[in-house]
Amino acid sequence: MPLFESTLVLLAIAVVLLQAARRLRVPYPAMLALAGGCVAALPFVPHLSIEPRLALALFVAPAVMDTAFDMPPREMLRIWLPLTSLAVVLVLVTTAAVAWVGWAIAGLPLAAAVALGAIVAPPDAAAAAAVLREFNLPRRTLAVLQGESLLNDAVALLAFGFAVSAAMSPGNESSTLLPRLLIAVPGGALLGVATGALGIRLIHKVAGRLSSIIVQFLLTFGTWILAERLSLSPIVAVVAAAAVAARYMPARTSARDRVNSYAVWAAVVFVLNVLAFLLMGLQARLILSQLPADALRHALIFAAIVLGVVIGVRFFWVLTYGMVVRFFRSFFERRKMGASVPPARIGVLVSWCGMRGLVTLATSFALPPEFPGRNVIVLSAFTVVLGTLIIQGFTIRPLIALLRIAPDYSLTREVAEARRAMLDAALSELQGHTGEAADAVRGEYGAARVAGGDPTRTATEYDNLRMLAIGAERRLLIEWRRHGRIFDDTYHLLEDELDRAELHAAALGTTSLEG
Repeated sequence: MPLFESTLVLLAIAVVLLQAARRLRVPYPAMLALAGGCVAALPFVPHLSIEPRLALALFVAPAVMDTAFDMPPREMLRIWLPLTSLAVVLVLVTTAAVAWVGWAIAGLPLAAAVALGAIVAPPDAAAAAAVLREFNLPRRTLAVLQGESLLNDAVALLAFGFAVSAAMSPGNESSTLLPRLLIAVPGGALLGVATGALGIRLIHKVAGRLSSIIVQFLLTFGTWILAERLSLSPIVAVVAAAAVAARYMPARTSARDRVNSYAVWAAVVFVLNVLAFLLMGLQARLILSQLPADALRHALIFAAIVLGVVIGVRFFWVLTYGMVVRFFRSFFERRKMGASVPPARIGVLVSWCGMRGLVTLATSFALPPEFPGRNVIVLSAFTVVLGTLIIQGFTIRPLIALLRIAPDYSLTREVAEARRAMLDAALSELQGHTGEAADAVRGEYGAARVAGGDPTRTATEYDNLRMLAIGAERRLLIEWRRHGRIFDDTYHLLEDELDRAELHAAALGTTSLEG
């Protein structure tokens, strides 16, 4: 009961904090980090823990599946060079820098220091993306950050797994490191493709039922657990399964199933974020209460140093990458190596989008209780998450305004172009049909075709008129229900139809769930 009650309390606090985040216009994970810090400061909070192997599967698998579903492989191939720089090289450089600090300053064993570096190395793009999308920033920048949050998790978790194994079993891992690495990544990808194909078949058989959503979660957690059992990369397996599902599932599911599924996944990932910050606050509270005053002071100083290293290394690496790409501009452009030349202000923004989040929390939970230096590592991880989310999360919006980055309207233009083509296809399909019904449908599609001509407008006059009409329908439906003219089952059926019509008529970007 303590975990359940504490989760309910933090969820209630999270609702209040989310309203504050919306008013202050800061990323909601920054407010959750504040809530976790407040939990750590409360003297009466209970001591709760979570089984290490469960932590990664519970917190990371759904978040990776949710993010990877929206990131097609062809997009990652298009931007492979900046992705490699951020998601592979930067993660390894950050891991090495933090590991050196942990070994030289805190006196951690080398394997434990590498584990700390792998824990704090991968940024979480969710916090930054929540703000960046509001500014019409370059889509390529958003794609790079989203792809980085996927691939860097895989690299960091591989390094983390080997470091933990080496720390717990000294001398037994060096000879098997390279063979395991060569098997873990491609093996995880093949496993993910196989489970993704199987999942599509199962979901198709239970389409139109709530059990289809259960199958999606079984696919996600089952892929992760099976990959772990086979000593493959679970995160690569989940990413591969998500890529297969994203490619083939939309054409095999109904609109109702997709709306329900997206809503459930958004809620689940959000609740897991809340729970992760709660558990981190509780663990930090336990560590703070156990360490003597001198040891606590040294641990906090070391954690602050780790925070500075994490922020500084990313800033140095991203700006250096930008200078190199700009210096060899003709070389990269001539060979089409996926490296467009980013302006310096974009490099500064990407440097500041290094907020840590769910993966850092989950990997710190996954440390065994007897792991060397565990208290210092967990406290440092909590400090890095709290520090980056507060320092960078609360300043990213003013930074964007200061940099004056030109807005990118390519998304709205692309949507408008595709929408016109879709409406043309619909009108072409109706050409052979006659009668009043066909004329009415043609009139509706023709009006939408004319109204959708301006790609920079968020809502057309046609959209606004449809929303007015739907609003009138909704008010009448509510009135009839209030006066008992219809039963509740009729009301809910018609309400669902109006909801879907409203989603269709709403302006671009106004129908997604927010925290």
